[in-house]
Amino acid sequence: MTTITSTRQMERLDEAGRAMLFTQARTANTFDSTPVTDDELAGIWDLAQWPPTAANFQPLRVVYVRTPEGKARLLPHLADGNKDKTASAPAVAILARDTRFHEHIPTVFPARAQMREAFEDDAAGRDQVSTFNSALQVGYFLLAVRAQGLAAGPMGGFDRETLDREFFADGRLASVLVVNIGHPGTDPWFDRLPRLEHEDVVQYL
Repeated sequence: MTTITSTRQMERLDEAGRAMLFTQARTANTFDSTPVTDDELAGIWDLAQWPPTAANFQPLRVVYVRTPEGKARLLPHLADGNKDKTASAPAVAILARDTRFHEHIPTVFPARAQMREAFEDDAAGRDQVSTFNSALQVGYFLLAVRAQGLAAGPMGGFDRETLDREFFADGRLASVLVVNIGHPGTDPWFDRLPRLEHEDVVQYL
């Protein structure tokens, strides 16, 4: 009897791709005036939507702020050190989690559609699941920005309570992160800070 084995190997990202997404990835602190197009912004989500979340729940939501009126609503809620760079960024993404993500379960996980009803009566469970999975998706989103050839400036320095009242008054969405997006401007990068040594982080058992 002949046994046929099949080995499926993943393709290795080339060095340029690895540098763009990981080894040369930096947080941008200045942006030039080159506009970010609708197609570029749409392309970010076209990439970020695909990596996995638990049970395919996909709780992350994105609000792109680009107009002067939108910036005027956003800037007052940011820490002072973040206001100037956000004002200069061609686009800003407010990343938020959908606290009622479970309403979409029949669409995103039809094989287990009954989980919608289970989560309806479990607000604490919804909070835990949406927090964890939106954090995963935030990481995917930042990688997708870089994959589009754009610079990302993620910021946690903002007043979540007042920002949510301004942009998500019905309480369904809860902000997670604000991300400046554009092409890097003058002196956009701070000096690279150290990383922990491999042996300080990784164990082999």
